[in-house]
Amino acid sequence: MIDFACRNGYLFLLKFSLIHTDGKGRAGVLGTDRGDVPTPMFIPVGTQGAVKAVEPRELEEVGARIILGNTYHLYLRPGIEIIERAGGLHRFMSWAGSILTDSGGYQVYSLSELRELTEEGVSFKSHLDGSLHCFTPERVIDMQRSLGSDVMMVLDECVPYPCSERYAIDSNSLTIKWAERCKRQMLRGQPKYNADQALFAIVQGGTYPVIRENSARALVELEFDGYAIGGLSVGEPQEIMYSMTEICTEILPAEKPRYLMGVGTPENILESIDRGIDLFDCVLPTRNGRNAVFFTREGKLNIKNASFADDFSPVDGACTCYTCKNFSRAYIRHLFKAREIMAMQLASIHNLSFYLWLIRSAREAILEDRYGVWKAERMETLSAEVADAVS
Repeated sequence: MIDFACRNGYLFLLKFSLIHTDGKGRAGVLGTDRGDVPTPMFIPVGTQGAVKAVEPRELEEVGARIILGNTYHLYLRPGIEIIERAGGLHRFMSWAGSILTDSGGYQVYSLSELRELTEEGVSFKSHLDGSLHCFTPERVIDMQRSLGSDVMMVLDECVPYPCSERYAIDSNSLTIKWAERCKRQMLRGQPKYNADQALFAIVQGGTYPVIRENSARALVELEFDGYAIGGLSVGEPQEIMYSMTEICTEILPAEKPRYLMGVGTPENILESIDRGIDLFDCVLPTRNGRNAVFFTREGKLNIKNASFADDFSPVDGACTCYTCKNFSRAYIRHLFKAREIMAMQLASIHNLSFYLWLIRSAREAILEDRYGVWKAERMETLSAEVADAVS
């Protein structure tokens, strides 16, 4: 085991332990003041301070160690000041584990019709009421200080796919300048809730290899606690996503955690682990669950299919989550057909349990030097469709 003390300036310390590698696959531990996060790890998305249809106690039960909150959405509602008065986001939402907060940079991309970019920052109209707001790198850091997240993200711009090379160059230059300002602002202050906070930079550059390389090298030179790869899974072909990821991981320091933002399907995650990624987040497991699509060890299952109307087996016979231990496919199908809220809850619990089981299994395979064989076996079933009861 190799222990790395990843220091950002002189004010705080983030510990990342790289325990073992198998090819480019990495098994490690990310240490925060709220507990250790084994890596690779999937981060459930709790954009507005809640993972949709899943309670904090249920997140603990399925093995979540860290969740994601979004600074932009929490700023608009309920407001940073209210969360600060509550004692920070952990207390406000009653979550004892670690929290990573996105800076709102993705909204620079997704709400492009409502914003205006300058070197100073981004001005945007609220998607809720049309009111005007401005995010600067400094303000984004101050807001994340008030939220009290364990891992903060720099403000960046996620470019669309496709975009011109000129746009990608200019955007990446802006992202690097903003990252430097974020770090400078971070070093000016102190955490507010007696817990250290780390700052991750975000590699951008669209689908242009040279721009990606330049982005990664510039951010490594600035020295951050960890590095995210952003601007992928926005419509580009999967093979391009994988090649851009690999370009970045070849440059990013081995001793720092690597986070692939907004990715993705189980197949995406396994392929990206094979390219040296440690952390992932995506809305897919809960979004698919709310739409009656389950991930299982035999493949994807649409519970609304008529073939499950009298199927009294669990969604996934090998799964030990609350949903699979207590309810049948027939019952859950009935809940969806009846539009009962519990249907979405049970589906989301199972899908998150599946994702976290999958990534735990990947970690075990890395530790046992069998990741390549294990991945090949899993990939055969992940894209299958479950049509009826498994015999």
